[in-house]
Amino acid sequence: MYRKILVPVDGSETSTLGLNEAIKIAKTQGSQLRLVHIVNEFILDYTYSPGIYATNLIESLQKAGRTVLDVAETVAQRQGVKPECVLLESFGGRAADLILAQAKEWQPDLIVMGTHGRRGLLRVALGSDAEQVVHDAGVPVLLVRGNRKAKNESPECTLVEASAA
Repeated sequence: MYRKILVPVDGSETSTLGLNEAIKIAKTQGSQLRLVHIVNEFILDYTYSPGIYATNLIESLQKAGRTVLDVAETVAQRQGVKPECVLLESFGGRAADLILAQAKEWQPDLIVMGTHGRRGLLRVALGSDAEQVVHDAGVPVLLVRGNRKAKNESPECTLVEASAA
């Protein structure tokens, strides 16, 4: 039984598919959900812009992150699940590191996350937070892959059991 489920959300279609799967599990098992969004400030280059613009951009990123969490929370609540929401900030680190830190702190029984399923050069260039979470998590991880076929089909899900580290 999964009493506590950690769900990273970023507002993407695959993230929403992961959220929906987590909600289904939470409803059937009476699980607690914790939704996590990570504001990544790594994209900012402070060296060529005045501090005021960087501050406004950070505030804008935080506001957008809060909106992502609010939308995800509303989706869960409409389906009868009241989630806990956490907004985290990253200053150059990978999202996977913060997801894993959140898992260590909150100790969920399951992590559910959407994955784009990138391969080849895209994966090399963008990395794979999902792969790192699967590799380093001490709990099972349910990966929900974006639907490549018709929009009305169910997403592809893969449960990966935690490996003994």
